[in-house]
Amino acid sequence: MAMAEKTSDAAPQAQAVGMPALHKVIFGVLLAGLIVLPFFVYPVFAMKVMCFALFAAAFNLLLGFGGLLSFGHAAYFGGASYISAHAAKVWGLTPELSVLCGAAAAGVLGLVIGSLAIRRQGIYFAMVTLAFAQMVYFVALQAEFTGGEDGIQSVPRGDLFGLIPLADNMALYFFVLAVTFGGILLLYRIVHSPFGQVLKAIRENEPRAISLGYDVNRYKLIVFTLSAVMSGVAGATKAQVFQLASLTDVHWSMSGEVVLMTLLGGMGTVFGPLVGAGIIVTMQNYLATFGAWVTVIQGVIFVVGVLMFREGIIGVLARWFKRSL
Repeated sequence: MAMAEKTSDAAPQAQAVGMPALHKVIFGVLLAGLIVLPFFVYPVFAMKVMCFALFAAAFNLLLGFGGLLSFGHAAYFGGASYISAHAAKVWGLTPELSVLCGAAAAGVLGLVIGSLAIRRQGIYFAMVTLAFAQMVYFVALQAEFTGGEDGIQSVPRGDLFGLIPLADNMALYFFVLAVTFGGILLLYRIVHSPFGQVLKAIRENEPRAISLGYDVNRYKLIVFTLSAVMSGVAGATKAQVFQLASLTDVHWSMSGEVVLMTLLGGMGTVFGPLVGAGIIVTMQNYLATFGAWVTVIQGVIFVVGVLMFREGIIGVLARWFKRSL
């Protein structure tokens, strides 16, 4: 489905088809599994996996489908976490409004940074995003409302729509499930829309897309902002789960982790980032007793994964599945 072969603006619209039956089955199984998951594992752990799965999926929209490597996505994840926590604790907003505030803040930040970053390409683009993310980190470290090194603690979970209390982990779990699953479906729709097809065309052959009359920078800015917004949703939801917004959320290592999740699971695939996030978060949780060695183990797994699964775990499985048909 290479967009380089299209000859008119009607071509992307023609390729925007409905969800394949296989994907419907996978989404159905995924939803069913997530519904029963908190009855078998600690709900907070399951919620953490979902938050990072959405974060990785949002990053994959930019890298896997837009072809833009950002080293600064922690700025949107962590920035939204701080805004959401502040909105819930200081402004007294309900959980859904707090998450929306965080997402809106991440979108504004992504629009500003993206409008400057897209003027460069390749490693220069990546370095610009990293530089801006470090600026956000030092603002979070120095600003009074962020709490500095202590962060924003004891964030109230509040009542959903002012009616449903989320103090109970199970009630909060299904709120996080709705946010995460809805976000992933939205990202899926974006990727399989005419807009998503143009993104793939730009990723595969940018000069050809320009010659066909597409405003490449506008598409890049839109996808950058959309990725920032969805990353913000993930960060804001994570702040509600842990009742905390901290410097860890905006640290450069967070940007590195989401890159690792995306590449390990399968860049440019729908379900790859979800698998990658699940593996990394599970590993961090169950290998915590190893302390700093967890980072070394992650590095080893990443190297092995890149050497053995260059297309990511889901990418390789999809290729094997196609060969078996």
